Amino acid sequence: MINDLAQEAQGPRMGDTERSGGERSEAPRSGGFPILERVTPASAREVPDPEVVARAKRRQFTAEYKLRVLREADACKGAGEIGALLRREGLYSSHLALWRRQREEAAQAQLKARKRGPKAKVKDPKVKQLEREKARLERRLKRAELIIEIQKKAAALMGIPLKSLDSDEND
Repeated sequence: MINDLAQEAQGPRMGDTERSGGERSEAPRSGGFPILERVTPASAREVPDPEVVARAKRRQFTAEYKLRVLREADACKGAGEIGALLRREGLYSSHLALWRRQREEAAQAQLKARKRGPKAKVKDPKVKQLEREKARLERRLKRAELIIEIQKKAAALMGIPLKSLDSDEND
């Protein structure tokens, strides 16, 4: 076991196979020996939270935050100042590129000519569907009323008595 520990501390040798996923291939970044742990008083030790988040949550940045970071980045003049800003905020340079493009697009959209007059009202698709259904039912009602009128005239010409509507409503 001591030999294994000594070999692990020396690192991989030429011809060694790769380590499996469960084994550590390098020493912890704390600078200490990989096997030995620093001894700390019991009061200084913190128990890590055993709950593991199933999936990392994407960060969402507000428009105010983006504009503030862009103003700070635009104010950076010296070498390495933007890198320091990005490290401090935990951002990538691609964030700045994307946010600058979004800022330009928003500025161009504000400068475009807009139509004058009142804005068109956007209707809910459900409302449109109900209006179409209402128009269809109104057409069917007119057709049914026309057929009833024709039947009344035909009955009057043939001399067939019809019940009055009052008697139908009481039934």
